[in-house]
Amino acid sequence: MTDTTKAQILEVARKAIHTEMLSLKRMEDTLGDEFATAVEMILGSRGKCIVTGMGKSGLVGRKIAATLASTGTPSFFLHPGEAFHGDLGMISKEDIVVALSYSGETDEILKIVPFIHSNGNKLVSMTGNPDSALAKNSDVHLDVGVKEEACILHLAPTSSTTAQIAMGDALAVSLMQMRGFTSVDFARLHPGGSLGRRLLMTVGNVMRDHDLPVVAPDCPAAEMIHAISKGGLGLIVICEGERIEGIVTDGDVRRAMERLRGEFFNIRASDIATRNPKTISPDEKLIEAEKMMTRNKVTSLLVTDAAGKLTGVIQIYDIKL
Repeated sequence: MTDTTKAQILEVARKAIHTEMLSLKRMEDTLGDEFATAVEMILGSRGKCIVTGMGKSGLVGRKIAATLASTGTPSFFLHPGEAFHGDLGMISKEDIVVALSYSGETDEILKIVPFIHSNGNKLVSMTGNPDSALAKNSDVHLDVGVKEEACILHLAPTSSTTAQIAMGDALAVSLMQMRGFTSVDFARLHPGGSLGRRLLMTVGNVMRDHDLPVVAPDCPAAEMIHAISKGGLGLIVICEGERIEGIVTDGDVRRAMERLRGEFFNIRASDIATRNPKTISPDEKLIEAEKMMTRNKVTSLLVTDAAGKLTGVIQIYDIKL
């Protein structure tokens, strides 16, 4: 590929991005009371938010429904064609319907509008034509009109679908704000995600609680090295009976070897131990363990019970799987 060809590709790409950016700027500037009304309507509903649309608008609608559902607004996508052939029964009287059609004249959408009205549902439309049949037959209309598509032929839905996605995101985040939706709520709905794992799981769920590398304070240097290697945690815990006296990490050993050289093998574990190591309860959430590690600039914490007895070790690698 020549430099000229690369330059042409980048020019087209940048123009497309700029065109869509201008469309979003226009939508930001014209957003008004209708949007606030739509948010209040969805917020006040005792049912679900049902999103519908055909073609590219339908694909965007699926994304909007998924975003709403994962951010505290019960929602699902309903295909208008399937709805017209029996799936209208999925719409209860308490539901809000959000219909996407850039032209506002999509036949499959217009065919189900009479049912929506007769069923007593509120209808929020998202179109690029405020004078369209769908817009005029909606309780609230959200204008996602764009000056031009980013497509070089100005035909393929590009700027218009970006505008629809942005409007859907704006609805979702506004509803999150009004509901007081928190990161804990988000984690509860995303238990399989990294954030959900850290917010919901406890230290006791993931800590290493077997074959812990525990040695006595008078453990010789050679045995320390063996215990650290065998334990696989990069550290050993020094205990006098059930009382924790400190820890020695592989870094402590390396530094001691550099400092003491030939005298290193004359020392005991207690000579280079870090006293009062950081501990945490097995009942604490992983997010708290991560915060403690960050605050104290360590990668491992000893897990202790209420009596201070060692029950396990948790490392940053256990949290950030």
